[in-house]
Amino acid sequence: MKSLLKSASAALAIAAVGTMANATELRLSHQWSNKDIRHQVAKIVADEVAAADVDLEIKIFGSKSLFKPREQYKPLSRGQLDMTVLPLSYAGGQQPAYNLTLMPGLVKNHDHAARLSNSPFMEALEEKMAQDDVMVLVHGYLAGGFAGKDKCITAPEDVDGLQTRAAGKSFEQMLAGAGASIASMASSEIYNAMQTGVLQAANTSSSSFVSYRIYEQVSCYTPAGDVALWFMYQPLLMNKTTFEGLTEEQQAALLAGAEKAEAHYLEEAKKQDAASAEVFKEAGVEIARMSAENFEAWRKLAMETSYKKFVEEVSDGQELLDMALAVE
Repeated sequence: MKSLLKSASAALAIAAVGTMANATELRLSHQWSNKDIRHQVAKIVADEVAAADVDLEIKIFGSKSLFKPREQYKPLSRGQLDMTVLPLSYAGGQQPAYNLTLMPGLVKNHDHAARLSNSPFMEALEEKMAQDDVMVLVHGYLAGGFAGKDKCITAPEDVDGLQTRAAGKSFEQMLAGAGASIASMASSEIYNAMQTGVLQAANTSSSSFVSYRIYEQVSCYTPAGDVALWFMYQPLLMNKTTFEGLTEEQQAALLAGAEKAEAHYLEEAKKQDAASAEVFKEAGVEIARMSAENFEAWRKLAMETSYKKFVEEVSDGQELLDMALAVE
């Protein structure tokens, strides 16, 4: 009897190992710490998939441990990476239309951002992603602001002559139009650039300002408030062929997890701006506010620079811009 029990136990162990070996593992890359909202979004999807028990595991590689921040879209499109949470404008070099997802003054607030994510404008962008074998699992926009090492940044004239970081091409064009010198880098590099004197000013998301402890390097912070010039689309993307190669149960688990993560993303994104201001204030950083007049001055400058250049440089740029502007 003992011999039979041992044999049965061994058989079960072998079966369990076999099941684990057959489970599909997906690799998800992002650039942020595990405290960041974008990591939380990835983790919700991974946890929901694990709970669904569909022989699918999502392994998260955060803090740019697998790929450099701006080098994730290409391996994703080639199937060398399964999933990523990525500021889509980072891939503007591959698809210039993506630069519209970080266009100054285009998004009014978080609810407007959510409506953009569910509009014909986003459908048009998703068609372009599909050409690269990429699909969206979780939509999400984050708001952001400005930080200055030695002064407050609220109006265009405040960046004149400063070495400034912007997240994407459209913001870089607008800031250059205001007289700033541009230093291109991922948000994860702002801290060191500020510390070494490479940067005097930067803009990025409220979440990144906190996640990367930029409050340790600046004297003044202008957070997103009643008006927010800076909104950036930062979705959870997946390789389309990889998704289509999963079982129906695995696909369903992924989509259910994505739906839960997207709701969390929107809810938490709304809290990030005020929360970031509190963190900076507690660190002794001056808090500045952008007025409606400041916002209009920036937007006017953006229309003369980044909006104009986007339409000139992207073949269907005017059509895409009109689609975005049509979303109330």
